[in-house]
Amino acid sequence: MLLMTPSELLLAGLLAAVLVLLAWLLVRSYTRERAVRDQLVDALADQMEQQLGAQHREILRDLHEGLARQTDRIGEHARADRDLLQRGLTAASMQLSRGMQALTQSVDGRLDTLSGQVNQRLDEGFRKTNETFASVMARLATIDEAQKKIDGLTTNVVSLQELLGDKRARGAFGEVQLEALVQNMLPPDAFAFQHVLPNGTRVDCLLTLPAPTGLVAVDAKFPLENYHRMFDAAAGELERRAAQQAFRADVKRHVDAIAGKYILPGTTSDGAVMFLPAEAVFAEVHAYHPEIVAYAQQRRVWIVSPTTLMAVLNTARAVLKDVETRKQVHVIQDALGKLAKDFQRFDERMAALARHIEQASRDVQEVQTSSRKISAHFHKIEAARFDELEPDADAVPLPRT
Repeated sequence: MLLMTPSELLLAGLLAAVLVLLAWLLVRSYTRERAVRDQLVDALADQMEQQLGAQHREILRDLHEGLARQTDRIGEHARADRDLLQRGLTAASMQLSRGMQALTQSVDGRLDTLSGQVNQRLDEGFRKTNETFASVMARLATIDEAQKKIDGLTTNVVSLQELLGDKRARGAFGEVQLEALVQNMLPPDAFAFQHVLPNGTRVDCLLTLPAPTGLVAVDAKFPLENYHRMFDAAAGELERRAAQQAFRADVKRHVDAIAGKYILPGTTSDGAVMFLPAEAVFAEVHAYHPEIVAYAQQRRVWIVSPTTLMAVLNTARAVLKDVETRKQVHVIQDALGKLAKDFQRFDERMAALARHIEQASRDVQEVQTSSRKISAHFHKIEAARFDELEPDADAVPLPRT
């Protein structure tokens, strides 16, 4: 639907008003002519009735003349009205044409603006779609990369399971984990790997701690076969109980082996450490087999996991640091003594500097006093007031000639 502007509506209203005015003028002219004719007919009838005689032809002549003049006036009025109507219609047509042209231009401009906005929004939509598509492709690439990593991780997990399936491989895995923890927590001179004890046995790690602790043996054990059978869903209840008993026996056997081989009176400390590389196995032992923990404590064997071993090593590092600090106490005391002497010399020099500053302050005050007196004498000399000059008490008298 085409909407018209206020100027176009005003123009259409003016045109309608002009048409109505012209119609009214035509109707009025016609009514006036008819009324005049009626009046003339009535007057003629009256005249004919009153003057049927000699004035009959004069009245007819006057009537014809009046009718002719009236007809001419009506024709002139009609022509003037037609001219006025024609001019109004011509002006209205021109105004309407101009309004239509302006309306066409406005509609074209709006259509151009709307087309530009539509094109801009389409371009922006295409750009956003392309960006979204690129982002989706990037995320798909990231997902593909993550899927590759997951596949690699799955392969590594399978390889780890295969590795842990062999006793020697499990032992090597525990030793590697133990070495990594110890190397990260202690200084190099505080441990030794694969150390041979005086009884000919080889321990995975020997910690060298200060007295009275001394040498502490740490051996890695990984009782995993019976542990897995304990939680095998395909196994029956009896089989799981048998695996549980075998698991207890495995742990006790490891405790006995560590206590018998790595606790040597007079050489090592009175206790040793059994390292379980798996937190789950450690939690199983301490949560559901307290009798094993008590048995290990009786044999002076301390069962640890990677987390608890880190706590033990952290404590050992604190002990080593404390020992080193105690060894350096005399060095610290010497440094503090030298610092005390230096501070005493600093205090003496600061006191001397304070005395010099105080003396300089008194000298400055005396110089300022002399300066004020000299300035006062100069002012009096400039004012030619020699009689007001007073002898200075501090001045040295001149010798008389």
